[in-house]
Parts: sequence; structure tokens; C-alpha cells
Amino acid sequence: MSAYTELSRRVQDQGLLRRRYGYYWSVIIATVGAFAGIWVAFAFLGNSWFQLLLAAGLAVVLTQCGFLGHDGAHRQIFASHRWNEWTSRVLSGVFAGLSYGWWLPKHNRHHANPNKEGKDPDVGPGAVAFTPAVSESRRGLAARLTRAQGYFFIPLLLLEGLSLHVSSIRTIVSQRSLKHRWTEAAFVTGRLGGYITVLLLVLPPGKAAAFFGVQMGLFGLLLGGSFAPNHIGRPIVPPAEKLDFLRRQVLMSRNIRGGRVMDFAMGGLNNQVEHHLFPSMPRPNLRRARPLVQAHCAQHGITYTEAGLFGAYRAVLRYLNAVGLRARSSFRCPLAAEYRA
Repeated sequence: MSAYTELSRRVQDQGLLRRRYGYYWSVIIATVGAFAGIWVAFAFLGNSWFQLLLAAGLAVVLTQCGFLGHDGAHRQIFASHRWNEWTSRVLSGVFAGLSYGWWLPKHNRHHANPNKEGKDPDVGPGAVAFTPAVSESRRGLAARLTRAQGYFFIPLLLLEGLSLHVSSIRTIVSQRSLKHRWTEAAFVTGRLGGYITVLLLVLPPGKAAAFFGVQMGLFGLLLGGSFAPNHIGRPIVPPAEKLDFLRRQVLMSRNIRGGRVMDFAMGGLNNQVEHHLFPSMPRPNLRRARPLVQAHCAQHGITYTEAGLFGAYRAVLRYLNAVGLRARSSFRCPLAAEYRA
């Protein structure tokens, strides 16, 4: 019996993979209700700078829609694949304005090979260099900016929401094999077009732009900031390296300590190790699985990484600056490092 199979049986015996319908229906209803409530308040408040407070509140609600869309895509909410798929597609498209068809295959590739060069799209080329190989490929101004990318990283998260919308629209327009293309196009364009129209009907252009900027910037910061500390700064896996499933998921992930407030703020992604080991486990069960996973990793001599939020971000920024300076000596094969230890 493999180490992962042994852990999986313990988790199933504890009932931690069972659906949590009461939890999810409560969260979905509360989130949709909060979304509607913000727009009712927006209509009553009218032409006022206090609308920026509602913009911040809307960013929080849309972040929760993003988390629910993530859970549905991982089949955490319902037993039915179809129910999960359409719940995720509606919450992502109609409420958050993002394409389910763009995000799902990208995220699945990440789960299959976290932090593996050439396999994980989350460590591929982009605005930030996550690996020394990407850093070394840059020249000129891009190379100079990369050397200090850790200092720019958090401000860049303010643009993450806009980037997600641009990637969604680009995929809908250009990807030939996109499933339910026209439905997604209607969801995303209808949501974004309706959003901007409502802002301009109620607010003058300057206040409408400020509302849009506050909402989009905070949305990117909250959503992107929930994903960022989970893998950045964990070992980078060389293209030819092979690891068993348990080590592949545990060694490349980092948990964030905190109570239920952290669970809410990060949508359960603070329990990243457990989520990567059991992607379909309902969000509220991840915390309950944590002691089992910790004990199992200790039994098998596998490093289980957990940090406070600020400690995790210090590690993230330190790592990004080290990559920018091309500090190759900082990166080691995770399996070799484990045996050396």
C-alpha cells in the first residue's frame, strides 16, 4: 500500500470527503444576497463618494464568488459533476465576470504538477519571474525590473483582477475548442457590459471610474493574494524530476495558519496542503483533515510547511527577489534536499 493510499483511506474513514450541502447552500445564498444588497444600496446612495465603500464591499463579495467558483470546479459542492460545473460557470461568469472555460484547464495543469517547470502554468513566463530559468531569459528593462520584482509584487496584485478579465475575454474570443463558448461569452460580456452601464447611469464618469478602480484593484489583491502564498517560495521541480503524488503535493505547498477568519478571507486555500492532496474535499473539511495529514507526513518523514500570513509573505517576497537576482544556489531538487536532510 502506498503512503498516499494509506492516508486516503484514513480520510475516507473519517467521512471527510462527504458533501457538505448545508454549508454550501448557506454560503451561496448569503453571497448572492450580499451581492444583491450592495446593488440595492448603490441605487439608493446615488451620486456620492461614499459609493467607494460599496465598491470595496463588492470586491469582497466577488472574491467569495471566485472561491465558490473554485470549489465548484473541484467538485466540492455537489455529487453531480454537471451541477458543480454549472454552479462554477454561473458564479464565475455571471457574478465575477470570469471565464470558467479559461480557468479550469489552467488550474488542472497546476494541480497535476505544482511548481514543475514546463508543466505548471503558474510558474511559467509572465509579469513575474517565478523560476531562475524565466529570470535568465529576460533582457534590458525587463531584466532590471525583475531584479527587484519582490518589491513590485503586491502592487502588481492590484492589477490581477483586470488581468483575469482580459485573459477570460481573450480565451472566449480566440480559443476554438472552448466548451459552451457562446454561453460563456453571454455571461462574461453581459456581466461586464451591464456593470459599466449601471455605473455610468448612476455616477458621473469620474466617480464611476473610481468605483471601478477600487473594486477591481481590491478584488485582484484579495483573490490573487489568497493564491500567492500557497506555492511561491516552495521548491521548484526540474522538468525531468519525478516525485510520488504525496511528496509532489506536500513539498510544493504551504499552509497559512489562522482560524475561521482566515478560512473566510482565503476561501479555504489557507489549507493548501490538504486541498492539493484531496482537491474534491469540501472546504469546511480541510481544517479537520489537517491533523491527519500532519501526523501522516511526520510518520513518513515528509516536510509539512505551515506559516503565519506575514511570515509566508516574507518568504514569498524574499524568494521573488532571489529569483530576480538569479540566485541559482537557492534552488535545489526537493527530493534530493529531503534525503540530504
